[in-house]
Amino acid sequence: MEKHSFETIDQYIDSFTGDVREILQKIRKVVREDAPEASESINYGIPTFKLAGNLVHFAAYKNHIGFYPAPSGMEEFKKEVATYKTGKGTLQFPLDKPIPYELISKIVQFRVEEIKQKATKKKND
Repeated sequence: MEKHSFETIDQYIDSFTGDVREILQKIRKVVREDAPEASESINYGIPTFKLAGNLVHFAAYKNHIGFYPAPSGMEEFKKEVATYKTGKGTLQFPLDKPIPYELISKIVQFRVEEIKQKATKKKND
């Protein structure tokens, strides 16, 4: 993947073709449905959804889709993510296997709830 400066998620997704573009569009749709109040931006050169800070990021690479739900999103779904290559706050979904959209949805829902709880706690402190 060449280094580009994208200003919108549309520009980012449109820079890909075929299956990868479809996967990125579907991930975006899943995140939007599970976090309708989140805003979209490009951070670190990749699609980012924000909700009182970073909610999740995602990106396409040569052989995988990177999904970045923050370490807490990984910890909560330890069993479900065990079959994927992971790093601190990073999940890699190989392009030669089905993308786990349902898992992405669960993680996004968890992150939204986590952020809302933190906001409520801050208000009450």
